[in-house]
Amino acid sequence: MTPRMTLSATVLDAPDARELAAFYQRMLGWTIDSDEPGWVTMHPPGGGAGLSFQTEKEYVRPVWPAGPGDQRMMLHLDIEVDDLETAVAHATGAGATLAGHQPQDDVRVLLDPAGHPFCLWVRTDGSTPEP
Repeated sequence: MTPRMTLSATVLDAPDARELAAFYQRMLGWTIDSDEPGWVTMHPPGGGAGLSFQTEKEYVRPVWPAGPGDQRMMLHLDIEVDDLETAVAHATGAGATLAGHQPQDDVRVLLDPAGHPFCLWVRTDGSTPEP
C-alpha cells in the first residue's frame, strides 16, 4: 500500500534565496509564506505545490543548452500561459532573460536571475511542452 504523499514545493538553489524568491514573486504574483536566513517559501493563492528557495554558497549557474563539460540544469519549471508574447514581456520585465536557444514555436525558454531555465508555453493541442 502506498502512503499518502503530497508534493509541497520544488526547491531551487541560488546564490541568494531572497533575491531569487523576489524575482518569482514579481513574475508569478505569489506571496511569500516564510522568509528565514537562506530559505524562502511561497505558494500559489489557490493552494497547491509552491516554490522554495535555498541559498547555496557553492551554487554553479547552469548553462542552457549545456554542452560537454557544462553545468547542466537539474530541473526546469513549465509555466502555462494564455498569451506567450505578453507573458515573455512580463517575465523579462520581472528580471528574466530570454534564452538564445528556442527549441519550439509555442514555448519560450527563459532564464531566471540565478540562471535556472524555465519554460513559458501555450497549450495548442492538449499536450505539454518537451524539455
